Amino acid sequence: QVQLVESGGGLVQAGGSLRLSCAASGRRFSSYAMGWFRQAPGKEREFVAAMNWRGTTTYYEDSVKGRFTISRENAKNSVYLQMNSLKPEDTAVYYCAAAQSADRVGIRTIDYRYWGQGTKVTVSS
Repeated sequence: QVQLVESGGGLVQAGGSLRLSCAASGRRFSSYAMGWFRQAPGKEREFVAAMNWRGTTTYYEDSVKGRFTISRENAKNSVYLQMNSLKPEDTAVYYCAAAQSADRVGIRTIDYRYWGQGTKVTVSS
């Protein structure tokens, strides 16, 4: 069992930055690939970024490439999402998730077993 708690969301103007954090507790954090997803009002949850346990493989959704960066610190049981050049369309609740696998980096919600409660990001124009 893994418990995930996100933090760092808030209100920011377009062009600004935020850094989301996800703290994990429970089973060994380094056993899991980690991902970030987001869900805007009235829309389905969508993939944002993911990283394998070693940090050697990363995937990004096309609209965030070059603006968002996923990272992790296994010693601190944490994963991060640095979000730069934010746009109003980035407004959503952001969720971190732990995958079933350590090395397989998935982009689908079904690839992930454990989820946090989410942190809200609002980007004003």
